[in-house]
Amino acid sequence: MSSIDRALARCAVVAEGALGADARRAGDAALYLAHVEAAAPIRRLAEAAGKPVSSVHRAVRRMEAMRDDPLFDAALDAMGEAARAHLSERSISDDGDAQVTAAVPDPSSRAAEAARRVLQRLAEPDSFLLVAQGADRAGVFSRKNRFRRPLSLISVAAAVDFAARDWVRCVSRTAASAKYAITPVGRAYLRRAGVEAEDPADDAPSPFAAQHRAPGVRLVAREDGSIAPIKVNLGESPLGWLARRKGADGAPFLTPEEVEAGERLREDYEAAQMGPRVAQDWDNFLAPLGRSARPSAPAEGPAAARERLARAVADLGPGLADAALRACCFLEGLEATERRMGWSARSGKVVLKIALQRLALHYGLATPPSSAESTLCCVAQ
Repeated sequence: MSSIDRALARCAVVAEGALGADARRAGDAALYLAHVEAAAPIRRLAEAAGKPVSSVHRAVRRMEAMRDDPLFDAALDAMGEAARAHLSERSISDDGDAQVTAAVPDPSSRAAEAARRVLQRLAEPDSFLLVAQGADRAGVFSRKNRFRRPLSLISVAAAVDFAARDWVRCVSRTAASAKYAITPVGRAYLRRAGVEAEDPADDAPSPFAAQHRAPGVRLVAREDGSIAPIKVNLGESPLGWLARRKGADGAPFLTPEEVEAGERLREDYEAAQMGPRVAQDWDNFLAPLGRSARPSAPAEGPAAARERLARAVADLGPGLADAALRACCFLEGLEATERRMGWSARSGKVVLKIALQRLALHYGLATPPSSAESTLCCVAQ
């Protein structure tokens, strides 16, 4: 192993310990540290990393651009100090390998709980983290108290850890202070931490899977005719994701009747067993000789559900039926549907809403509009 390989490996461990699970940023930081602290040429780094020279050059430039963020600049300074210590002769053992430790250790349970409280404050509407130049503490300000005083205080070192893990990002700065907002990565960590705190059992669902759930309640009819609420995951389908979105006027983008129409279409699709088989059908293979084999078709299933589904698709027509089937039945994302159908960006949700309006009329969940103008106004919201 050459000196460049050893330096890159040591810097990679330092970057991974400081930046958490973000593999791309950790890789960029490792290349940057090896180039700056170990004075490794970019061409030699590209050979050691097995990447093109242009890719390594862009990675170094990305890290340099991120140094405009005061907190991330402090995080890079800490990583550079740790990298210099590991690159020195004192950090090399007899066999030539470096005894490397993480630059920023994983937070303890108490520190993790404090981080979760701060992120919960930052997740509130119009909340931000303010870091003043030269201060040893940063404050979280919120609209709750009209930004008069900080609702939470954390040390600047903890704020640096937040920026290193991409939980917060600088949104504005002046010569005296910088303002930070929570990132999608920070919100995802907050959801995972909440799941682990609520159900720490061994058989609990994975926090990484639970962070993508959108818990909600649906009303279903029992066998005796009564209505009972059940807990569901609204984020398991594009329809559930879109049902939680609101328009410019603050009203839900989809009405309850449109959501129910989409769920009915999916129920008929599941009941009809229209999906393609993903495993071998052994019934025909194991049938005794001389007995006529039952033909296997992708449309096997209850005939009544297939008929209801066929009538709904025929009523929708081409285009609208594609949007409804892909979003409600195939659980395909709206962006993927737009690419497959050749539609313009962000037009899929409008087409899906029109399809759900037609489905609501088909199932008798809504009444026909009095005029075309009302329909256009409903779609434009």
